[in-house]
Amino acid sequence: MAFKPALIVVDMQNDFCPPNGSLAVSGGRDIAPLINKLLHSQQFVLKVATQDFHPKDHISFASNHPEPNNKPFECFVDVQNVIGNKPNETMKQRLWPVHCVQDTLGAALIDELDSDQFDITVRKGMNSDVEMYSAFSDSFGNLTAGAGGVNLDLADELRGRDISHVYVVGLAGDYCVKDTALSSAKAGFTTYVIEEGQRCVDSGSWEEIKTALTQGSVSVIGSESDESRRILTA
Repeated sequence: MAFKPALIVVDMQNDFCPPNGSLAVSGGRDIAPLINKLLHSQQFVLKVATQDFHPKDHISFASNHPEPNNKPFECFVDVQNVIGNKPNETMKQRLWPVHCVQDTLGAALIDELDSDQFDITVRKGMNSDVEMYSAFSDSFGNLTAGAGGVNLDLADELRGRDISHVYVVGLAGDYCVKDTALSSAKAGFTTYVIEEGQRCVDSGSWEEIKTALTQGSVSVIGSESDESRRILTA
């Protein structure tokens, strides 16, 4: 198969970046120069931005749940598999501060990003009852295009352009980057996460995340690796 790579830049949004983001990831803004270098590579067939794009009443917002079980970062609630029509299937949802509300400054991509280089944008988490860390599916693994909470089927977009390899960077390494990369590999694409191109919500979690990625057939690579040079060489 011909080498036809795509770049997915995950959730480089104001609310995920210091100093004023409501869910700021430490060092999140610092990875923009590397991402811009990738965005200007001529090797990528497709360059994708993703955005959390939540309604105000999103299930992940701590403020939408009653006390005392509504402390952001600390509390969890049970959510149902509503898109899969399996209400008896539940999972624990970590609660977050209000972030990336639709059409707010917090949901916008950061100014430091060369956003004019993107070909398409995936907006996710648009259904109040559905959490989406991955740009491919919800947290239960359901494809949620249309009624669910994402504006397009990313796997179909990649297949439509005969993409062979996917490179993933962005925020946050332990949530949306991880789940997007795992979904990419599950969809059949050779998938890489560039280590220097991510930052995590939970400090110290990256080694555990790398293990999960490797177990899910995702390769974690450095920006100076042969795999990275392959797409950074003009």
